[in-house]
Amino acid sequence: MTKAGMYVGLDIGTTSIKVVVAEYIDSQMNIIGVGNAKSEGINRGIIVDIDKTVQAMQRAVKQAEEKAGIQIKSVSVGLPANLLEVEPCQGMIAVNNDSKEIMDDDVRNVASAAMVRSIPPERQIVALLPQEFTVDGFEGIKDPRGMIGVRLEMFGLVFTGPKTILHNITKCVEKAGLTVAETVITSLALTESTLSDGEKDFGTIVIDMGGGQTTTAVMHDKQLKFTHVDQEGGEFVTKDISIVLNTSFNNAEALKINYGDAYPSRTSADEEFPVDVIGKTDPIKVDERYLAEIIEARLEQIFRKAKESLDEIEALDLPGGIVLTGGAASLPGVVDLAEDIFGTTVKLHVPNQMGLRNPVFTNVISIVNYSAELSDVYHLAKSAVTGEKVSLSAAPQTNAVSTAPVYDDYDASNDYEEETKPKNDEKVTGKIKDFFSNIFD
Repeated sequence: MTKAGMYVGLDIGTTSIKVVVAEYIDSQMNIIGVGNAKSEGINRGIIVDIDKTVQAMQRAVKQAEEKAGIQIKSVSVGLPANLLEVEPCQGMIAVNNDSKEIMDDDVRNVASAAMVRSIPPERQIVALLPQEFTVDGFEGIKDPRGMIGVRLEMFGLVFTGPKTILHNITKCVEKAGLTVAETVITSLALTESTLSDGEKDFGTIVIDMGGGQTTTAVMHDKQLKFTHVDQEGGEFVTKDISIVLNTSFNNAEALKINYGDAYPSRTSADEEFPVDVIGKTDPIKVDERYLAEIIEARLEQIFRKAKESLDEIEALDLPGGIVLTGGAASLPGVVDLAEDIFGTTVKLHVPNQMGLRNPVFTNVISIVNYSAELSDVYHLAKSAVTGEKVSLSAAPQTNAVSTAPVYDDYDASNDYEEETKPKNDEKVTGKIKDFFSNIFD
């Protein structure tokens, strides 16, 4: 259940840093502020210059504060799926109080028991997600608190990632004058927030096409089963245009936005436009078909790399097909090209929030949504990871020192430039069922 209150999401992307302030009333999200600043100090989704990243982050936060009329103090920050690993975990304890009633401490202790494992020194546990509890042999319990039992077991998923990436993100947030309320795995938030219950259950692939990297995630049986990151994204399309046409990067980006299409057969070789070429006084004429062929070549390479990783686990047989999102996915013709390459149903996910109807905002909205829906049991498990005590009765403290009206007419896409029922098979093949049931073996 979504908790009422105010939440702030922070998405640190290669091309832009986005901040969203959302107020939840009766489980309804109201966007009251958005910040969107051009990224600096980030390469292929990884922070390479902390100071420049902090400055860009502060610009985005300031924009959001001005729109929302509040002071932002803490954020839920997205963590990229680079080198992310997920594996099952299990813990068991004896309930230690005299009444045998399961309390918060028991949930925390069984979560700690589930994390007993050997982890390489360069990695750390990012998140622990409880899936279900068993009390004295009774299975399928989501929240065991208040029940009476002698033996408590927990089954869940543990996510580990590189210490360097997590440290750099936390360092930047702190240097920007903020605190980290939640560290959210972006791929997990994305699949949880953009897919329907049926898509999560039967299996669906989500491909997030960012500026510096493309992330592929597979959700099946309502669990994130697989992630893959390709260090290529929309910026590489722009660089290709710049190199082939011998024009500046800014000109290439404008050409991509104004005339670009990823599916050459939809374009015309007779439609031409001028291009400023370095070293020449007069612009040259380039036709739409030629530009589309440049774009198609790079995107086809990105999709084929994703397909190779998906073919290894036979995920393309899942009935949910593929959901595309991210800034680079908004280019015309991308869905058609993806369907040709993957050979399955592909649809584009566009956020439906007023003023944010652009795939570039999908990640940051998903981060906010995911943070607002985290359960008390999750927070108890999180405290086992961090060692911090949690107060479950406290209201979600993000940042507000004053309230602000909802800006329904606000269009965040003007700050910085950068559709839906899937075709489902009647059933999942036995092969896929067997694979995903044993994917962690």
